[in-house]
Amino acid sequence: MTKIIETREISKIYRMGNQTVEALKSISIEINKGEYVAFMGPSGSGKSTLMNIIGCLDTPTSGSYILNNNNVSDLTENELAEIRNKEIGFVFQTFNLLPRASSLENVALPLVYAGYSRYDREDLAMEALNNVGLADRADHKPNELSGGQRQRVAIARALVNSPSIILADEPTGNLDSKTSYDIMDLFQQLHDRGNTIIMVTHEDDIAHYAHRIIRLRDGLVETDQVNENVVRQEVGQ
Repeated sequence: MTKIIETREISKIYRMGNQTVEALKSISIEINKGEYVAFMGPSGSGKSTLMNIIGCLDTPTSGSYILNNNNVSDLTENELAEIRNKEIGFVFQTFNLLPRASSLENVALPLVYAGYSRYDREDLAMEALNNVGLADRADHKPNELSGGQRQRVAIARALVNSPSIILADEPTGNLDSKTSYDIMDLFQQLHDRGNTIIMVTHEDDIAHYAHRIIRLRDGLVETDQVNENVVRQEVGQ
């Protein structure tokens, strides 16, 4: 399999006044193209810090991070922004949609920064909405959509650039149980199509949709195991 992510003994230290907080301590992991991985751990375990580094939202204090054979550990802010736009699709707990923009406009936003023409942006955004079952809501604004529909728009936005990886940070955190399972069903379909998915969650039942679960504690990898009991729903149920 093709290795897409490698962290080599990365650490992250935050300094606040006279205090230092070691959020990550020598984390070394590898993730292959097409894997579906969940990061789990209690508050303060380092899972969100690790997600931020993998998502090029932050850089490690020491160690190296290799994304698609490129060492991105020491890039400038502008270089990291370019990597984020090309390589990574983000799905957030709070959706992060522009309230006055339509679903189509929200999904097309990453393509604006990538320099696509308006025609191509609309065409690709509509295709992404269709892939998450929301083509008929293209003209609706976020306040005209349910929570589950808003998360689907956010997923379509994450997919529109055909990124190397999809990073989902607590993607079901603001959803009720039934809607959460519908969204996880959608992630299952995306993984079946070959997408690489990395998800942060504190919910054990949600983590078991992933095929591999990495548990962190106190800034270290506590366990890294293949999930032998993947939760899988029949599509449409």
